[in-house]
Amino acid sequence: MSMHNVSPPMRRRADTSRGTRWHTLCARAAALMATVPMSGCTLELLDPKGSVGEQEKHLILIALGVMLLVVIPVIVLTLVFFWRYRETNTAATYSPRWAHSTKIEVVVWTIPVIIVVSLAVMIWETTHKLDPYRPIEPVASGTPPVRVEVVALNWKWLFIYPDYRVATVNKLVLPVDTPVEFKLTAESLMNAFFIPQLGSMVYAMSGMQTKLHLIANETGTYAGMSSAYSGPGFSDMHFKAHVTSRADFDRWVKAAQAVPDTLDAPAYVKLEQPGTGAPVAVYANVMPGLFDAIVGKYMGPMEGGSQGLRVSGNAIDDIIAAANCRADGQLDRRALLAQRAERAAGTPSVPAAPRALTE
Repeated sequence: MSMHNVSPPMRRRADTSRGTRWHTLCARAAALMATVPMSGCTLELLDPKGSVGEQEKHLILIALGVMLLVVIPVIVLTLVFFWRYRETNTAATYSPRWAHSTKIEVVVWTIPVIIVVSLAVMIWETTHKLDPYRPIEPVASGTPPVRVEVVALNWKWLFIYPDYRVATVNKLVLPVDTPVEFKLTAESLMNAFFIPQLGSMVYAMSGMQTKLHLIANETGTYAGMSSAYSGPGFSDMHFKAHVTSRADFDRWVKAAQAVPDTLDAPAYVKLEQPGTGAPVAVYANVMPGLFDAIVGKYMGPMEGGSQGLRVSGNAIDDIIAAANCRADGQLDRRALLAQRAERAAGTPSVPAAPRALTE
């Protein structure tokens, strides 16, 4: 018997086997796709824990719905036209000289106009409502906001609590249901401060100061990150935002104020040196005016400057002097103290010049 002559029963078995393999492959593919929603991955933007995040979630969903109003009809009509005007459908009207339809023109122009007007109104309202500079009303009346000064370093985050004179590295602690007033800047490279479950992303730039207001309505630990590429240590530039009760926050502040490490000008100059994988650290007795000194040290003296840049004491001079009193990467504290004494006497031997941003 020839190899090309296959009996009908054998052919049916081959077809059945081939069909079985195909159904098995489809079943496995469907099972794999079904496991995707159960993989444990969460969309943090769609799981907000604060009022700002909630409003941004609604904005995302509304924008998605508006886009689907255009996309879904186009997909459906494409399939309808494909089926209705197929070659084998002789009942379909064929009019090659067709040139105009008032009904189609009305639909084509009316729907985009409605969508553009709706988006314009929504963008106008949400732009003002979600302005990062706009303060947030507290849940309980009379609750003062917590002030946090954020400095983007290479490659770590420094959080300063000026009202408590404590600071942390790569760790942010906030009380629940309490507005938080952030002031942000950067030591050198531009970075983007972002806590997805709490709300807006804001860029931080050296020599400049910006603001952000957020609030957390649920206790928990949320991921924070830099969402703008800033060099080789970018992937390590993340932190945890711990939202606690007010009582736990007050206890944490007291514990932080009792740590032995202090954050003065020499400690800051050491901290600002680029490095990856920086561990969590806590500092007490933070130098007054440190944040404004970081902002103002690249600005130079300005007449009629902003009141926020007038730093008490010699914070800017201390930071610049500490940076200039380094020998072989180590801080010469005796030279720093000598410069400070000379400045106090009003006869500095060599004025400390601000460092270039590229250093």
